[in-house]
Amino acid sequence: MTRAVAILKLLGKSEAPQGLQAIARRLGLVPSTCLHILRVLVDEELVILDPASKRYSLGPGILTVARYALRRNGFADVVQPTLDRLSHDYNVTAVGIQVLGLDHMVVVAISRSAQALRLHVDIGSRFPALISATGRCIAAFGGYPQAELERRFKLLRWDRPPSLAAWRRDIEKTRALGYAVDDGNYITGVTIIAAPVVTRQQVSHAIVVVCVSEQARQIGVARLGKELREAAAEISVGLDAWYAERKDL
Repeated sequence: MTRAVAILKLLGKSEAPQGLQAIARRLGLVPSTCLHILRVLVDEELVILDPASKRYSLGPGILTVARYALRRNGFADVVQPTLDRLSHDYNVTAVGIQVLGLDHMVVVAISRSAQALRLHVDIGSRFPALISATGRCIAAFGGYPQAELERRFKLLRWDRPPSLAAWRRDIEKTRALGYAVDDGNYITGVTIIAAPVVTRQQVSHAIVVVCVSEQARQIGVARLGKELREAAAEISVGLDAWYAERKDL
């Protein structure tokens, strides 16, 4: 099972289909064992084989698995009306994020703006956990050791990187305000605002809005931030209730 998951992750990260030998070499697998696992994954439609090139890539079965996972994701159900309202009222792209510790965050819900210029993001998109405004929320409220946060901060890639000192100040400001702002650091000319959703006493998710920086200034960054903070607080309560209901089932 572990090796099958490793193959799926490798193919998911690869920009082009991969051959048997390349997959086996990257994962340190015996080619015959790797071939056996790939055949099983092909039978389940989780992986497809191009008969001409003899290369493998993710198959349509992955989408079915993803849809099942999203149906069981209480946050996606709870947050979608809020995202739709934010997108409609302010013409911004509104995103629901699930936090996966300090490794990654993944998009689990989205409501797109009508603007031609918008962040290219889809359900399932993954980002480093500490990047942008959501990352500041995780750093501010996640309870992680400062040394580990700063070690990971040095590995992040930004269009306009903040200094470590500036990032520290942003984290303190995030604690004080209850929301975080990335004004063109992650993507030049784009403002990203995020508020943490806390469930079972940990930062498990975030609500995020993305818009052109000039648009954010016209709307009011503080206005958007406060609305996100209030919505995140309500969703935190709703999500805790969702978990409690399923615990009793």
